[in-house]
Amino acid sequence: PPGPSGAAPPPPRAPDAQEPEEDEAGAGWSAALRDRPPPRFEDTGGPTRKMPPSASAVDFFQLFVPDNVLKNMVVQTNMYAKKFQERFGSDGAWVEVTLTEMKAFLGYMISTSISHCESVLSIWSSGFYSNRSLALVMSQARFEKILKYFHVVAFRSSQTTHGLYKVQPFLDSLQNSFDSAFRPSQTQVLHEPLIDEDPVFIATCTERELRKRKKRKFSLWVRQCSSTGFIIQIYVHLKEGGGPDGLDALKNKPQLHSMVARSLCRNAAGKNYIIFTGPSITSLTLFEEFEKQGIYCCGLLSVRKSDCTGLPLSMLTNPATPPARGQYQIKMKGNMSLICWYNKGHFRFLTNAYSPVQQGVIIKRKSGEIPCPLAVEAFAAHLSYICRYDDKYSKYFISHKPNKTWQQVFWFAISIAINNAYILYKMSDAYHVKRYSRAQFGERLVRELLGLEDASPTH
Repeated sequence: PPGPSGAAPPPPRAPDAQEPEEDEAGAGWSAALRDRPPPRFEDTGGPTRKMPPSASAVDFFQLFVPDNVLKNMVVQTNMYAKKFQERFGSDGAWVEVTLTEMKAFLGYMISTSISHCESVLSIWSSGFYSNRSLALVMSQARFEKILKYFHVVAFRSSQTTHGLYKVQPFLDSLQNSFDSAFRPSQTQVLHEPLIDEDPVFIATCTERELRKRKKRKFSLWVRQCSSTGFIIQIYVHLKEGGGPDGLDALKNKPQLHSMVARSLCRNAAGKNYIIFTGPSITSLTLFEEFEKQGIYCCGLLSVRKSDCTGLPLSMLTNPATPPARGQYQIKMKGNMSLICWYNKGHFRFLTNAYSPVQQGVIIKRKSGEIPCPLAVEAFAAHLSYICRYDDKYSKYFISHKPNKTWQQVFWFAISIAINNAYILYKMSDAYHVKRYSRAQFGERLVRELLGLEDASPTH
């Protein structure tokens, strides 16, 4: 008779031990595979608005951060300054900030994403990062005053308990503008983008410096369109508090990762999207729940990191002798396939988006083509796209490092908005007029926000 449920699985070398096979059949898993058509998708992805060929960098940025959002920052910053001075004594050097100054303030901050300079103040210095044309727009003293009082939400309303209340309305408006400006393709990826450091810093710093720098109080997750790199949805998870939602709990609690995934996919239901996930999110329970909502998944599975509830044990234990490269084994339950594929190591995938009988190949430069199920090929292709996106765009995150968590979140969100603006620019007619690189686009944006460039193109 089968042992208690907590017993170790029988060693894989015993082919005569039929018990786990029978248990798996009872749970609905079977080695009999059937073809299934991919989820239908007829929506045409891409920008929802046609921008004119004369559109400038600021025009694309303002699809996400329009003037009414900036005006609100002006109002909130002035309110905060007034309240601050009522409490701590007046500040004779303070004059209320204007919309033009707020745009210049943002421009200065964004300039650190192109120069990769840690301190904005070096613009006014005489050092390597000084920039005379930018420095003349506003004095350093004025910039520092605006920085001191800068706010997106000046006061906590009585009903907010949320730790991000100072930036949440901005994140909400950004989310709405992402949704209305762009329709994603069918395939999307859930992941944590590389937002921490520019790669040069990571390569050159000591481990101690890196540990010191790593203490962010939140984690940022995104849902990203895998054919364009456009970030569709942002989810910020605060690490504060050792409660059940604290991030200390997040690393080892799959249910918290499922919560992140549900939040990121809350606008995705019913559209037949295919979502690629990493091991911390991949789980049978979550994928089955998503399938009921018309969301299909393809995830990498790790026996250590994933929630393996409901998966057949025989597929989770490695055989004593490794199979040949490219060999695989598949079990199916309903539309769900569990794939164990071998290529210098065992890789497991869980998917309900691809047919288990469709073949694919992974092409390696040295070893040529390695056969694999289609789901494995699709996963590898989409993951390599995201790695390329990270390589290309993560170095354009604003490198100013404020102490306050809400400000860190705010500047990361602005950085994502600019990357999204550039992606829309590349898909527009304006790109054919002037082919700016990401760095040139950032420079144009800074100069236009500072009022140094006429935003209309030169004739």
